[in-house]
Amino acid sequence: MATSFLSRRPDSGLGNIGASPAAPSRNVDWVLLSVQALLTVIGCFVVFSASRTRLNDDPYAFVTRQVVFAIMATVVMFIVMSVDYEWWKDRARFLYGLTLVILSLLFLVGIASGQDRISFDLGPFNFQPAEMAKFTTLLMLATYLAEERSDEVSYPRFLGGLMIVGAPAVLVIIQPDLGSASVLVSMAMGVLLVAGAKARYIFLITLLSVSTVLAAFVGRLVNSYQAARIRALVNPAAANQDDLYQAENAMRAIGTGGVWGKGWLRGPLTNGRDIPVMWADFPFAAIGEQFGLIGSAVVLGLIAVLLVRIWRIAHLSRDLLGTYLCAGVFTMVLWQTFQNVGMTLQIMPVTGLPLPFISYGGSGLIVYFALFGLVQSVHMRRMR
Repeated sequence: MATSFLSRRPDSGLGNIGASPAAPSRNVDWVLLSVQALLTVIGCFVVFSASRTRLNDDPYAFVTRQVVFAIMATVVMFIVMSVDYEWWKDRARFLYGLTLVILSLLFLVGIASGQDRISFDLGPFNFQPAEMAKFTTLLMLATYLAEERSDEVSYPRFLGGLMIVGAPAVLVIIQPDLGSASVLVSMAMGVLLVAGAKARYIFLITLLSVSTVLAAFVGRLVNSYQAARIRALVNPAAANQDDLYQAENAMRAIGTGGVWGKGWLRGPLTNGRDIPVMWADFPFAAIGEQFGLIGSAVVLGLIAVLLVRIWRIAHLSRDLLGTYLCAGVFTMVLWQTFQNVGMTLQIMPVTGLPLPFISYGGSGLIVYFALFGLVQSVHMRRMR
């Protein structure tokens, strides 16, 4: 329970030194926690450098909000960590159903307003249900697959997993938000692969995903600017220059950074207005221009450390549920990093997917901290 993590025995000496080796408080993965914190701090510096010249009234507005988001996210993470992940399993169906309701409500609000919406405007905070779906859909899928207790996913169980992921994915696509939908699909593929799904099953989910995206284009559920971004990637020579503007300037920022970069706050493209919404969509370009190849390698190296620690925790998990949860978080971090860096390097379409822990945004930061809280909970209770 929550109190088990925060409390200590009256006569246990200093700290938890007298606690059992299996006590959750003695099994926090401090390497994972430290790297996560370091990336978040780096993200705050990047957000400030990329946004300060865009704000005439208060150059600290975005970074101040990002720090507040980070504090809120830390509180959420420690709450998730303090509870055995089995507790979350028992509430997976409720949280998953609540997510579907909220996603449906967002769609209806968009229809009523006559505008596409990907978030609810709550004053100082924009709540994106698609981010919430990453947490709850992973929880529901892992819970569902863990019930079978088998080394191989049966076909009926595989179809059930597809329906679990498909419902929120379709609701996210029609927002439209192809980037977040791709994260849900990649997460499902990662979890199903670890769960023992056959190769032809994975091929099936890939085919269905591609078909869904094509249907969205044919049915004009995708905004014209999103379609233009994909066309710009496939055939840049025939694309409108406005559609290439962001990606080309982001690539220029990476190239002009050189090996060591131009220095913090000294990047002309980072501090200019050449890359709109750089602090959210193209933070890797700001890193490349200001800190060069070395800085970019450090950030990617830190993310690689996160992935290695998550993979390790998946192997140490006491049960299949913990392994599946870690597999889902691993896949989401890997895919989202590849997508964000890839669109900066012009090898992936511009989708607006944030770089984990680096990009500006409250919903994404809080959800990722919550996901890492789940991973920590798996590690902390691996010996129980």
